[in-house]
Amino acid sequence: MPTDDLAERFRTVDTTAICDADKTTRVLDSAIRARSAATRVFGPAFTVRCRDDFLGVLRAIEAASPGEVIVVDGGARQIALGGELFARGAIVRGLGGIIVDGGYRDIGYVSGCPLPVYSRYITPLAGTTTKLGELQIPITCGGVVVRPGDMILADDEGIVVIDPDRLAPLLDAAANVKASESRVIDKLDADMTLSAALNLADHVDALQRNEPSTLTFRQ
Repeated sequence: MPTDDLAERFRTVDTTAICDADKTTRVLDSAIRARSAATRVFGPAFTVRCRDDFLGVLRAIEAASPGEVIVVDGGARQIALGGELFARGAIVRGLGGIIVDGGYRDIGYVSGCPLPVYSRYITPLAGTTTKLGELQIPITCGGVVVRPGDMILADDEGIVVIDPDRLAPLLDAAANVKASESRVIDKLDADMTLSAALNLADHVDALQRNEPSTLTFRQ
């Protein structure tokens, strides 16, 4: 499980800064959206694969450890694989969230739920309960591979997946991005232009000469 220190460090950044720090970050399809009042997720993945049947999701909610995030490969099908009772059950178990590449229902409750719940669809039609599903295996959710224990980070911008051993340095890099952005914001608030805050002219000139260059913030 991640430490409280890492969780606190995530609160000081966001998924945009993480993606700016590493363009190879795995990002789930933006069609998988928050359905709950809470959107911020930080915890290791507990993975599930199932098709049109939510028994595997129920098993996962009861098997996962506190803080873990249920990540469901539902095949992007428009069948509900969870609802109010699952969200309430996950809260009782102290889980970190539910993310479903498929449908979710009972939005009247879920929309105000303190547990982060994400899904591709909202639909009233629930799946069956006759297939065990597969737990704690590599899955595909939102178009990216998610392995058991991968770190799931989410906020209002979207959901990212990070290798656990890369989490700490990536959060450090994201904090540096936020610090640089803060300096630029201070300059813009002082009526400086973006060109004055960035190496824009030099960057464009270098690219026009077919030379390698990186757009950067000025100190």
